[in-house]
Amino acid sequence: MAREILDLHAEARTGTGKGAARQSRRDGFVPGIVYGDNTAPQPIKIPYNALLKRLKAGRFLSSLFNLKVEGQPDVHVICRAVQRDVVKDLPTHIDLMRLHDENRINLFIHVTFINHEASPGLKKGGTLTVVRNDVELNVLAGDIPDHVTVDLTGKKIGDVIHISDVVLPEGAKPTIDRNFVIANVAAPAGYVETAE
Repeated sequence: MAREILDLHAEARTGTGKGAARQSRRDGFVPGIVYGDNTAPQPIKIPYNALLKRLKAGRFLSSLFNLKVEGQPDVHVICRAVQRDVVKDLPTHIDLMRLHDENRINLFIHVTFINHEASPGLKKGGTLTVVRNDVELNVLAGDIPDHVTVDLTGKKIGDVIHISDVVLPEGAKPTIDRNFVIANVAAPAGYVETAE
């Protein structure tokens, strides 16, 4: 269930401030900073094309990466922010946070729905109305789930799926205390319940 940890290659960046960041961008890099773990912040730069490819692949903000910087030990990081150009919507700066596998972190995890064909409500023409495509969970950094699975087996028209109805990955818990709705099976337009 846990996602594999991907490598993220970067170079140490000399100098800080706007001038150094602009120079990195001219050289084909995206400037960034690695912070956390009671260690001094480390300015870095990531090759622009490699970062853009990772961003387009999706779920970048909920993935744990193994940051490789030449001459330094590898460290696990998670992206906390990607600043983008307001016009082109392309990355201009990235913030990474150092993590240990036993650290807990709040992340939005994608929700996947299975067994559509085993739902009587959907077979009758009902519609699955998804309220949340992602749910915010508190998870262990070393065991970030790839997704949360919602089983639609036996769901009838009018059934509502709450977070308490979902089997969460081990060690994960919702960040919101209330029993919020993830999805429901809605009746098709003009549907009338027939008496047995």
